[in-house]
Amino acid sequence: MFFSRAEGDFGPFLVFCSNFGTSWLEFDTHHRRTIRGKPKRWRNFGIRAEVNFVNPDEAKKLVTDEGYAVLDVRDKTQYERAHIKSCYHVPLFIENQDNDFGTIIKRTVHNNFSGLFFGLPFTKLNDKFVDSVQSQLSPQSKLLIVCQEGLRSTAAATKLEAAGFKNVACVTSGLQSVKPGTFDSEGSTELQDAGKAGLITIQGKISAVLGTVLICAYLFITFFPDQAEKLLQLAPSS
Repeated sequence: MFFSRAEGDFGPFLVFCSNFGTSWLEFDTHHRRTIRGKPKRWRNFGIRAEVNFVNPDEAKKLVTDEGYAVLDVRDKTQYERAHIKSCYHVPLFIENQDNDFGTIIKRTVHNNFSGLFFGLPFTKLNDKFVDSVQSQLSPQSKLLIVCQEGLRSTAAATKLEAAGFKNVACVTSGLQSVKPGTFDSEGSTELQDAGKAGLITIQGKISAVLGTVLICAYLFITFFPDQAEKLLQLAPSS
């Protein structure tokens, strides 16, 4: 932008120029008359960053080639089962230990269903999430945000982008889509299995055993019908 001096019918005046337009300023002339121009309206322009969604292989390149730091926003239990080495951990949801009557009822229902079958803790939104990230990372940091399914990382990225973080990427579908060996990890299981817990894991093993037994029984009856019939005759009748 710049100021320029111009001559008019009543003497000199100033013109203010910028990339957004030209505004006329008041200027007293030597004839003691004031020239009043009609200013143009100013517009507020903002640059909004977009979250970059990448697949696991692209995410690996962001970390190794472009210096992205990994921010894990999963809860503590999933993080402890498996996480990427040297990552930052700030959970978007934290365990809800409130003891008001409504929360106790909700926690009891949760623990007898989702908690029992899927091993999910009863959580609430971490209201200090953004502050915790800002205390460890600057807004200029390049961040690869990860969770297990991709939903929490998207929500976290939106919060951080609104707080001034502009270089943010998320793994589409989360860590459950990461193949073994893509990232160096720590924990008791693979990254893609960190979300599996509770009775659902036992159910899978039971289903596999029952499936094997049924297949063996079918093959035995098919290829050895006489022996199968004798075994059925030996079975106690009700």
